[in-house]
Amino acid sequence: MTDISDTLASPPNPTETEPPPAGPGAPATDLEQALFEVKRVIVGQDRLVERLFTALLADGHCLLEGVPGVAKTLAAQTLATVVGGTFARIQFTPDLVPSDIVGTRIYRASKEDFDVELGPVMANLVLADEINRAPAKVQSALLEAMAERQVSIGGRSYRVPDPFLVLATQNPIESEGVYQLPEAQRDRFLMKITVDYPSDVDELAILYRMSADRPTARAVLDPRRLRALQDRASQVFVHHALAEYVVRLVLASRDPVRFGVGDIAPLLAYGASPRATLGLVSAARAQALLRGRDYVLPEDIRDLAADVMAHRLVLSFDAVADGVSPDSVVRRLVEAVPPPQIAPAQDASVPDLVVA
Repeated sequence: MTDISDTLASPPNPTETEPPPAGPGAPATDLEQALFEVKRVIVGQDRLVERLFTALLADGHCLLEGVPGVAKTLAAQTLATVVGGTFARIQFTPDLVPSDIVGTRIYRASKEDFDVELGPVMANLVLADEINRAPAKVQSALLEAMAERQVSIGGRSYRVPDPFLVLATQNPIESEGVYQLPEAQRDRFLMKITVDYPSDVDELAILYRMSADRPTARAVLDPRRLRALQDRASQVFVHHALAEYVVRLVLASRDPVRFGVGDIAPLLAYGASPRATLGLVSAARAQALLRGRDYVLPEDIRDLAADVMAHRLVLSFDAVADGVSPDSVVRRLVEAVPPPQIAPAQDASVPDLVVA
């Protein structure tokens, strides 16, 4: 039987077409420059910026939720500028149809035949602005692109560019003309990030920075270098004890009584899916690389648990009626499930982990 640590820790076979980064300092330098460029424009949202880069390195889609005016769209546009590649912004409205996103067939009288015009979703980074305003047919079309990395037009499939990332925003305070995202589509987002108001100090800095000559970001990466960084993130070491810890966290959302948190069992109708297990590991790897490490720590998993798991939980009717938030349920699970403890290691570059 293969040890799970062998599967998680073994790097993929190198290919001739995609060489690895030049050296151990190359990813750190690229990421530091990219973070600097984004933070020149986005003030006071350090957590948002870090989570965006984590989703980018983990090759996972990201959902941003916050009230209007907290720089959700600006953050996505700035990230697209910094990472290079192609970018498309789609403003979702109730009258949108699937062909507005994926494209359509157009009859050419001169050729007496149909041509395929691909839609704006065929870009490296797609900003789906106010995604919850679109009806179910549009959501299904976008879901195919997110899940299968392809679109279907006229019985033929067309691959989206690689890398491909969907950044979606939604407004939580409006109810008119808004469609709740289906559970299947929420599950396809690696993370859901709640964007809060900035502090008073940050808001004053925003006033000074954005009221005169607004800063603009420059391109630091390109699709090839971004793909190399994503490959590097997938090679970050994950100890088998941490893999077991992730599994226990996700299983606790499905069977709280088994893990000693029976008090939250009435709050949950359905727990997190196995996609949450995969997503939490990939996000932890990306965050470790972003913070200059080639191994994952328990803090990475605990830090990202709410962002990866909360939007995948389905709360019971009583929990919704009482105003219980999925984030609070995940925080309770993180408190209840003990993480592995770090023990002294012979090799200082990778700490040993033991289960508490």
